[in-house]
Amino acid sequence: MTPDELIPLRKSAWERLSSLTTRARHNRLSSLSESELIELGQLYRDATADLAIAQRDFPRHDVARFLNQLVGSAHGIVYRGEPLVLARLKAFYLRDFPRLYRHLAPFMIISAVLTFLPAVLAFFALRFDPANAPLFLQPQLIEYGKTDTQWWRDLNDANQVGAAEIMTHNLQVSFLAFAGGLPFGILTVYVLVTNGLSLGAVFGLLGAYGHARPLAEFVIGHGVLELNEIVMAGAAGLMMAYALLRPGLLSRRNALTQAAGDAIKLALGSAPLLVVAGLIEGFISPSEVIPFAVKATIGIGTGVALYAYLFLAARYAKVRDNREDIKQLKAALAP
Repeated sequence: MTPDELIPLRKSAWERLSSLTTRARHNRLSSLSESELIELGQLYRDATADLAIAQRDFPRHDVARFLNQLVGSAHGIVYRGEPLVLARLKAFYLRDFPRLYRHLAPFMIISAVLTFLPAVLAFFALRFDPANAPLFLQPQLIEYGKTDTQWWRDLNDANQVGAAEIMTHNLQVSFLAFAGGLPFGILTVYVLVTNGLSLGAVFGLLGAYGHARPLAEFVIGHGVLELNEIVMAGAAGLMMAYALLRPGLLSRRNALTQAAGDAIKLALGSAPLLVVAGLIEGFISPSEVIPFAVKATIGIGTGVALYAYLFLAARYAKVRDNREDIKQLKAALAP
């Protein structure tokens, strides 16, 4: 077929497709009626066939260049979706992140053990013998425990400044646990163990002197999210350390690069937990107006929601993806 034969035959359809595409681009796709949307799809499919003919028979002709621009412009309208960044974020949090968490479960378990086992040991060491306190805590903190000084309330007054400081501190701890995987995990293990020891020692000391309840009321609202974020950051660091220690068939550099990709996704994906935990700790936890039952409900509720999301989200996404692929294939093959 020659250009002189194709142009008179298809010119009106091209002009109609160009008109509909321009309207959809300037006035949004919703400005087209249902019949016009169907017409747009049909005209686009016909134009792609015309483009294929033009590229085969006269690829250097102006008609071929025109059709290439027309089809390219219409393609962005016909296959318009969510903005790329938003689409990627949505896919990451609804599918990729929970799958990554479950895939890295062994590192999560090790990180949790390194955090909570020292906490339990320190708790019982001080709960039954407060004389062990100097092994775990600073002298000033020991004096606070003896006198029932609620020093944690001095860290913030349920305000924006306190919340920001808390989020910054939590991010620093998580970053150290994450980045500590690079020197073969030594710093990661140190951060997890010391944080666990401090947590258990404080509760053990306050429990020995009968002052543990106020602290428990303070931490219950935000503690679940905060501790889970630290465990996740520690798991990311441990994964990088494992890649350095056991690279397998890869070089250490390649093994670390591969592990770092998942570790960064895990660390960044879990960062919103610290933001939420910091807001709760800054505004809800220190409040004397909000009753303990509400704080406990928030703490338990956020924990249940977190684990339901991590263990259930995207578990059946693969089946849905396959069904969607079949639908798209049928649509593409439809006459």
